[in-house]
Amino acid sequence: MAYANAESVFGTGVPKVWRRPPRPLLFGNVVLVVFLLCQVFDGAFTYMGVMTFGTGIEANPLLAALMAHLGHGTALMMAKFVAASLGIGLHLRGTHAAVAVLAAFYVIAAVLPWALILFY
Repeated sequence: MAYANAESVFGTGVPKVWRRPPRPLLFGNVVLVVFLLCQVFDGAFTYMGVMTFGTGIEANPLLAALMAHLGHGTALMMAKFVAASLGIGLHLRGTHAAVAVLAAFYVIAAVLPWALILFY
């Protein structure tokens, strides 16, 4: 017994569930590296700031609570690992513009303020 052709029965073909992986783009790769560097610098600066000024300097209440319960290094490593993993996931999905916006946000909202507080 032969199966009916989907186009003749439903009027349209069956869509493919998968798609080819996106081609590697220089823009996407550069943005991912910048995003990951932002995570590294934010983690290092946050650790330096918390060790110098105490947990009260951390603006993220969830991260401050994690630091109180797990310790400074463990909480920061967990948070940065999750953020980096999600950024890599966005990169693998091909949403490079979102990674670029997040990298710019991290530079403006996290890395620069910590650099100003710690070094100036």
